Amino acid sequence: MTRTIVVSGGGSGIGKAVAARFAADGDRVVVIGRRADVLEKAAGEVGGTALPADLSDPAEVERVRAELAGRFGTIDVLVNNAGGNSERHGGHGGVAERWTANFQANVLTAVLPTEAFTELLNPSGRIVFLSSIAAFRGSGGTSYGPMKAALHPYAFDLAAALGPRGITVNVVAPGLIEDTEFFGGTLDDERRAMLVEQTCTGRAGTPDDVAETVHWLASPGGAHVTAQIIQVNGGAERGR
Repeated sequence: MTRTIVVSGGGSGIGKAVAARFAADGDRVVVIGRRADVLEKAAGEVGGTALPADLSDPAEVERVRAELAGRFGTIDVLVNNAGGNSERHGGHGGVAERWTANFQANVLTAVLPTEAFTELLNPSGRIVFLSSIAAFRGSGGTSYGPMKAALHPYAFDLAAALGPRGITVNVVAPGLIEDTEFFGGTLDDERRAMLVEQTCTGRAGTPDDVAETVHWLASPGGAHVTAQIIQVNGGAERGR
């Protein structure tokens, strides 16, 4: 049976890999993101539908909800992948400005669509949030880690609320994932080697590592897994 999969931040990196993994199964994939050109290209490559939108804007989220309802009626899987460390990528201003920017980029972009789209989810639907190892270990003095950590109790509460409908809610927390814009050009060789050394597997992660985990959580095999944080970091959260 063809499912409808919605992936925010689906234009590149992990989001694009997630969309491609579901599309490979023949699922109907919808990717959402702010950059229309990047999104259209990704949708063309994975065979999906692009819906450009700023998911930190309630009006934009409502527009997307109406479009999803009009085009597809219901959805089966919502993957909240949109986000990024605005302080690390050109963020500036005082404490309030910097923390607010990361709140909008990582919390609102997950909470607003979830609250708006949950009514569209079919029974046995799936919600997956993308968090980060930074939610456990900190993010070098930026607000990124705390904002990702905010998604964890939110997911636990949703799992309890939506469980009677057969809907599961989980969080995937990656570590160092190469071939993504998040890390692209920001790691020198020494820093990369240190992060890899912290893993038990001796390698950096890939977008496909994360995509496979998300795909499994949304599969029949993951039907009794909910209110969990699945770490995809090669054991790095434990440190070595």
